[in-house]
Amino acid sequence: MPDPGHHRIRRPGRFRPLDPAPADDLRFIRDTIARSSSFTAVSGLGQIILGATALPAAYFAAHAATPGAWLRIWLADAVIAAAIAAVCMRAKAARLGLPLLTGPGRKVAAGLGPAFAAAAVLTYLLHHALADPIIPAAWLLLYGAGVIAAGLYSISLVAVMGLSFMVAGTLAALSPASWGNAYLAASFGGLHIIFGILIARRHGG
Repeated sequence: MPDPGHHRIRRPGRFRPLDPAPADDLRFIRDTIARSSSFTAVSGLGQIILGATALPAAYFAAHAATPGAWLRIWLADAVIAAAIAAVCMRAKAARLGLPLLTGPGRKVAAGLGPAFAAAAVLTYLLHHALADPIIPAAWLLLYGAGVIAAGLYSISLVAVMGLSFMVAGTLAALSPASWGNAYLAASFGGLHIIFGILIARRHGG
């Protein structure tokens, strides 16, 4: 005979609401996924500092005696700016607990890399062809293109900043060559400061 115990109906236990802890865990997972899908360690403070270093560089470059001296001043500022950006992004990433060189961070670097490499090659070619007045427009256009590519994996303000640089580069290409240094000051100086303030306010520093 079959065991009647197998046909015994179990009564459901009394319903108990879930602990708040699982809900907190789900919220944490959701936020982590959202943050890992885009690179949010762009430092607004770093952008402001970049802009601040570009302004004196523009001043000294405007008073350079030769095109070679002008170029060396801006290249020195570019090296300083790259170091500042790296330090500030690393500090923000550490504060937010975000990876810097994996996931979206690596994609941001991949977006910037080709444009920066192209800028280096064109700078060399233009300088040795005695076409230094074209360099500001080339820099602004390529920097903007790289920032737009990086912005696809970062916060939306980054792509907008890149577009602003491309507009500035287009205007520089259409303007008298003597305005090139002023366009660099307004862009690498002014645009970095403006967008740095916006990023700092909207995205935590």
